[in-house]
Amino acid sequence: MAYVIAEPCIGTKDTACVDACPVDCIHPKKDEGSYGETEQLFIDPAECIDCGACLPACPVSAIFAQDDLPEKWAHFAEKNATHYGR
Repeated sequence: MAYVIAEPCIGTKDTACVDACPVDCIHPKKDEGSYGETEQLFIDPAECIDCGACLPACPVSAIFAQDDLPEKWAHFAEKNATHYGR
């Protein structure tokens, strides 16, 4: 079960979660070319190790365990995976 970044990240893109992630599975980072064009950050579901380190780092509570993702944001699981071509 991977973690998913949902709607509260849109327009915020605080990268505290990126710094907290021990496996570098949250992108785009501020120094990546796509950062300015992307409306939110994404977690790679294949790389996520389910450690939960990103949860307390997110200032807008946009990160959820996939099983705990609110129904209104369920489509964000696919949106995160699609970002990585999965």
